[in-house]
Amino acid sequence: MTQQQTAGPPSAGHADLAEEFLDRQTPLSRIRNTLHRYPALSPALVLLIAVVVFGLLNERFLRVENLSLITQQVSVVGILAIAQTLIILTAGIDLSVGAVMILSSMVVAQLAVNEGLPGPVALLAGMIMGLAAGALNGFLVTRFRLPPFIVTLGTLNIFIALTLLYSNGATVRGSAMPDLLTWTGTTFPVGPVRISTGVVVMLLLYIAIAFILGKTAWGRHVYAVGDDKEAARLAGIAVNKVLMSVYLAAGAVLAIGAWIQIGRTNAASPNAGLDLNLDSITAVVIGGTSLFGGRGSVWGTLLGALIVGVFRNGLSLAGLDVLYQTLAVGVLIIIAVSVDQWIRKVKS
Repeated sequence: MTQQQTAGPPSAGHADLAEEFLDRQTPLSRIRNTLHRYPALSPALVLLIAVVVFGLLNERFLRVENLSLITQQVSVVGILAIAQTLIILTAGIDLSVGAVMILSSMVVAQLAVNEGLPGPVALLAGMIMGLAAGALNGFLVTRFRLPPFIVTLGTLNIFIALTLLYSNGATVRGSAMPDLLTWTGTTFPVGPVRISTGVVVMLLLYIAIAFILGKTAWGRHVYAVGDDKEAARLAGIAVNKVLMSVYLAAGAVLAIGAWIQIGRTNAASPNAGLDLNLDSITAVVIGGTSLFGGRGSVWGTLLGALIVGVFRNGLSLAGLDVLYQTLAVGVLIIIAVSVDQWIRKVKS
């Protein structure tokens, strides 16, 4: 009897283990595991394919002057996307990044031109404005435990209204500002390509944030909080302090973005950049950072920002209407989120 039982069919548990083992050995599962381990890999492939395709469609795309233009256009979105990445890594989202950047830029420009403050002092005031906006968002999220989406949807409107009230809807021209405020718009040659100072500032900020997230205890805590807040709390991490620090850091980054925006457009306008919120979220999602938090990198975000810039530029050179450019970005978002959902099914 014992021998017959032993020789019988394998148990359901053994079958499940066998199926799980076989599933992990399939090429598709290996691809999924690789993408889970290296989040920046998929956006790198998308960027490479996009550059090749647009280069074949239009010979002007790969010209040095056009590539230089793309990098300069990406500088502002790239800065906003850094702040957005920090928030999304904690499983939040910030709809107010564009409004905070514009409010900070108007504070800088108005104080420098109308109040006669020196450039460094005006920039410091813009940094304080960015930190204050980040502190407000962080306070509402941590103190009242409100969803970040709802909080930043509300503060988006608050910051837009404050910007219009403070500036009276008037644009401040770069020619009226101290040279320091428009310095980020100056360009210099790097071989055959001209690079703006704002692009250099953006890249330095990416290097700094990548190091902080990857090599410091604070960075590990950010990932832990985004992955599982309750588990992070049980592990001794002060979750609310981490969240508040993330929103403050995002505010500081957005203040730097305001400086780059002024240099990029040679002006400070209360109506500029409000539509950059979508592009910043797009860059983060396409870059492989999970909307559910805990997974991603700023290097993937930089690739995502470049993808957005390449698509908009390539479609424009192809003669397509701006509406089709927006359509393409929307399709990219849906595909990126779908891929993220698929990658998250990887068993740890």
